[in-house]
Amino acid sequence: MSKTLVIVESPTKAKTIQGILGKDVKTIPSMGHIIDLPQKQIGIDIEKDFKPTYTVLKGRAKVLQQIKKAAKTADKIYLATDPDREGEAIGWHIKEKLKLKKQYFRVILHEITKPSIKEAFANPEELDINKVKAQQARRILDRLVGYFLSPFLWRKIARGLSAGRVQSVALRLIVERERKIAEFKPEEYWQIEAQLNKKKSKETFTAKLNKINGEDYKLKNESQTNKILEDIEKNTFKVVRVVNKQKKRYAPAPFITSSLQQEAFNKLRFIAKRTMMIAQQLYEGIEIGKEAQAGLITYMRTDSTRVYQPFIEHARGFIANNFGKEYVPEKPNYFKVKKSAQGAHEAIRPTSLEKTPESIKQFLTQDQFKLYQLIYNRFLASQMNPAKFNATSVAINAGPYEFSASGQTLLFDGFLKLYKVDSEEKEDDDKSKLPELKEEEILDLDKLIPQQSFTKPPARFSESSLIKTLEELGVGRPSTYAPIIQTLVFRNYVHRLKGYFEATQLGIKVSDMLVDNFPKVMDVKFTANLEEELDQVEEGTIDYIKVLNDFYRPFKENLDYAKEHVKKEVITADENCPECGSVLVYKWGRRGRFLSCSKFPTCKFSKSITTKVKCPSEGCDGELVERRSRRGVFYGCSKFPKCRYITDKLPQVE
Repeated sequence: MSKTLVIVESPTKAKTIQGILGKDVKTIPSMGHIIDLPQKQIGIDIEKDFKPTYTVLKGRAKVLQQIKKAAKTADKIYLATDPDREGEAIGWHIKEKLKLKKQYFRVILHEITKPSIKEAFANPEELDINKVKAQQARRILDRLVGYFLSPFLWRKIARGLSAGRVQSVALRLIVERERKIAEFKPEEYWQIEAQLNKKKSKETFTAKLNKINGEDYKLKNESQTNKILEDIEKNTFKVVRVVNKQKKRYAPAPFITSSLQQEAFNKLRFIAKRTMMIAQQLYEGIEIGKEAQAGLITYMRTDSTRVYQPFIEHARGFIANNFGKEYVPEKPNYFKVKKSAQGAHEAIRPTSLEKTPESIKQFLTQDQFKLYQLIYNRFLASQMNPAKFNATSVAINAGPYEFSASGQTLLFDGFLKLYKVDSEEKEDDDKSKLPELKEEEILDLDKLIPQQSFTKPPARFSESSLIKTLEELGVGRPSTYAPIIQTLVFRNYVHRLKGYFEATQLGIKVSDMLVDNFPKVMDVKFTANLEEELDQVEEGTIDYIKVLNDFYRPFKENLDYAKEHVKKEVITADENCPECGSVLVYKWGRRGRFLSCSKFPTCKFSKSITTKVKCPSEGCDGELVERRSRRGVFYGCSKFPKCRYITDKLPQVE
């Protein structure tokens, strides 16, 4: 009978740790949280300092019994749950439920490899009660918002809706962007370029009109532009200034959670949920040939760019041996760490540089390989020398008209040898190279190129830009972004339109009602300040009861007022009921949006909303209708169940 018990969250993590520690250790997965607030009750005694009532989650009783049984015969119990607030809370709940005292130990695993596990088990820690309090405060806050605001939305708009503390602010950002796009009026403007060449070599390049009479200009129409074109042609083009500078482009920091989510979307088109799921697999362990299963990356929920110093030194040697000593900086590269970053956390990096992406590609799925390669290359690049460019800027006068041109030549690729910073960056870094020019040199004009353009509205948020904005505003934390986005899509508050979020009619209605009646909850700065206070709870510098009180009292006042004074929202359609002639109204049900008679329940007519897209099934005359499932929105034939065609995208929807 095993005398040592190790408790983790997932079966994969349990298998990896079991394989490393051997048969003398029993490893049991908790399958996530075992104990939490009750599902069908608020579970918080507000009048008694928000005291929570915790219960064993449905389906977890068997797991708890298994842990209890193993604990009875164990001399030592190690809580090896994830090294974040959630992991700390899971371990703390198990410890409290089992009434563990001296025989338990907390083990922090930032990577699941043999050396790391051996070191962690040789140096166990205590549970961090401040982390537990911070998780508990967040959980209570989210429960208060969801438990009171969601039913409010059910009564005022439609059943099945939800409101979340951070989710609702994210929705507000998307809705406000949607309004700016709708209100935007494009303005015409013109730009002028000159195609020039050197008199002797005939080398050609393009310069852009920059100033007229030393001032910025604005051409509003073709007529204005044509007059300028005629005047420019009368002048001689002469180089008046040439500036050559050597510029450096420095390596980016290794990934943290938010930057990984952004870059995986930009480079791989992975949504945040997909990125985190694959990263979890890489962290928990992959079988590589005959080797024992081990984690390939460090813990993927982190906001710290720190890296274990011995690993930095190893990376520097690896770079020198594989790329050349000229790629290794004189001193290691260090990156600014956020104030809120947890001290013990590391950036997301590979656990072994010897396991290059190509060398283990055959053991990974296509998605695992792509994400591992991204993480591996980003980390190595972060410890390489900067790229060096020779940058040239030229000013060219044609009478009162000043043109400018710029270009750069790559002198040393540095970290770019391994990692391109921008997703759109081309392999050719000499694409904007200029010919050699000298001051006072006279140039020939090949042709003038007028370009008509129109100002563009702000772009809709993509997953990457939404995560970046939330992070910059201090709203939420990176580990919450994936489930927030998933909820917005699932609730039909937003649609994905060619990779970007479009606020739906329902999303706009929900956001407006919350902004009008709960200004603090929906305020970006208030939410960001609340996040900072929750971080202070984790640091042990503020009492979480005070944070909860400061939030709840004004929130409750707004809620009580809104319940009494806010009228139920009804969105009418441009159709009448075919059975009684009354106006049809939009409603939202379990399967999505539909049309219903405004006289319901007197008249029970209802119908699905078609997309006006014909069902592609051969011989079917139905139309595709919008449906909703647990995974989000999809489209099915209106002739269901006779025709069972479904798709997750329409020609105009992605």
